Amino acid sequence: MNRRAKNILFIMCDQLRWDYLSCAGHPTLQTPNIDRLAARGVRFTRAYVQSPICGPSRMSTYTGRYMQSHGSNWNSVPLKIGEMTIGDYLRPLGMETALVGKTHMVADREGMARLGIDPSSIIGVRASECGFDPYERDDGMHTRGPEGSSDSKPVPYNVYLNSKGYAGDNPWHDWANAALGEANQLASGWAMRHARKPARVREEDSETPYMTRRGIDFIRETGDKPWCLHLSYIKPHWPYVAPEPYNSMYSADDVIPAIRSEEERRDPHPVFREFMRHRISKAFARDEVRREVIPVYMGLIKQIDDQLGILFQFLEDNGYFKNTMIVFTSDHGDYLGDHWMGEKDLFHEPSVKVPLIIYDPAASSTRATVCDELVEAIDLAPTFLEAIGSDPMMQSHRLEGRSLVPLLNGTKPADWRAFVHSEYDYTLQPAGPALGLAPRDSRLFMIADRRWKYIFATGFRPMLYDLQTDPHELRDLGADPECQGERDRLFGALALWGLRLSQRVTRSEQEMLGMYGRAEKRGVLIGVWDESEIEQDLWQHYLGGSSL
Repeated sequence: MNRRAKNILFIMCDQLRWDYLSCAGHPTLQTPNIDRLAARGVRFTRAYVQSPICGPSRMSTYTGRYMQSHGSNWNSVPLKIGEMTIGDYLRPLGMETALVGKTHMVADREGMARLGIDPSSIIGVRASECGFDPYERDDGMHTRGPEGSSDSKPVPYNVYLNSKGYAGDNPWHDWANAALGEANQLASGWAMRHARKPARVREEDSETPYMTRRGIDFIRETGDKPWCLHLSYIKPHWPYVAPEPYNSMYSADDVIPAIRSEEERRDPHPVFREFMRHRISKAFARDEVRREVIPVYMGLIKQIDDQLGILFQFLEDNGYFKNTMIVFTSDHGDYLGDHWMGEKDLFHEPSVKVPLIIYDPAASSTRATVCDELVEAIDLAPTFLEAIGSDPMMQSHRLEGRSLVPLLNGTKPADWRAFVHSEYDYTLQPAGPALGLAPRDSRLFMIADRRWKYIFATGFRPMLYDLQTDPHELRDLGADPECQGERDRLFGALALWGLRLSQRVTRSEQEMLGMYGRAEKRGVLIGVWDESEIEQDLWQHYLGGSSL
């Protein structure tokens, strides 16, 4: 294989907005280490995830397939057994493929039982971990509630905290995601009013430094073998709690004004209206919540940047920059009060667009450049394949993304995509029942080109935004009669996308071409009237002997 890179370091943050980096223009949040990575590579400004929610977004990234294709449409919905993932593609090519951190993967236990796969076997473990070998999986959600715990087995991070003297059966919450409140009571990070209080854990024992060290441990232990490490940080995802000094590093003066308008609330689209009524949205619509939470969100990002500085220095000191592709991205964004919303979920830019920086050691001509082409998270899997010398087109019957290697070299293919797509199933959100929708109807589909963004909402009128005249998406043109032509055009493009070939995953394009005409050569002679109509050698087994 003609390798562009020997190793791949695939870094993903959770709920990191595209514009909360200094290289993306944030006025007060400084991220010098991420900026330095951008100075060595390509920063993409129009990168979109295929669903603005953790699980489905990640399953799309790991499989290189749209949500509609892989079927994992919510955080608790398993990725069906048999779906190929990054680990499954890279491991046969001689790479160690490991996970440190989060995937939000839910194993298809029913499918494994049906096929007789032991979940504790190597096959079962990999099928449960998005194809990765779990060096240390941690989804960062070690919760306790009336129906029990989210953890079915011991959590290594909790074991680590206990070994460091942090008491309790869930130090993830009690120390790393809680502060000391009034009268020495625990101030849980689940209550956002405590966001500015320092987490009880020492900074070096908090989640981000811990995961960075575990990533370095894996690289050290792997030695000279080629590897792909998915280092998947849990932060800056809620609970919005940070240890000192990151909890107080930024103040309310550093908070950017919310991008929202009263016009959005006057007569909103029914789905948008119900999402604005969610508890998290009503909280972030309040200025005091934004002033309390966003400085901590910024501090958590700053901590990630500082830890990446440590990681990048390790890579530099050990010569990894010369042969390692490094990818930095997020699984979705965070509204933080923009559009009167909290969380993610819908398709405004703060939610569905993500940071994407790629350093390719073989692409020296595009150092410190910016690419404005439309790219999707599903493009990473084929990019990784091409980076290590494999032809992603050999997997085009499965992979729906496209390799970014040409763009990394400053070349735009003539047939590069004109649209990006994203999907959202809000069956389990309060909006669905509030609108009286059946689960199968609680669905949204986004298609966007370089100017327009169109959202198809099952059972309702569409939404439409003109990103050229309204870059902040404050005016929904979904019912504007002047825009009927654009709505028709984009609906047609969305319908055409829905007709794509996505389920023939057991035969490649090359295999299909090779099968052409083989039926006749195996004696299947359909529609023949006279033997002279086709080649005589096709008849040789049907003519019998000369003296019947």
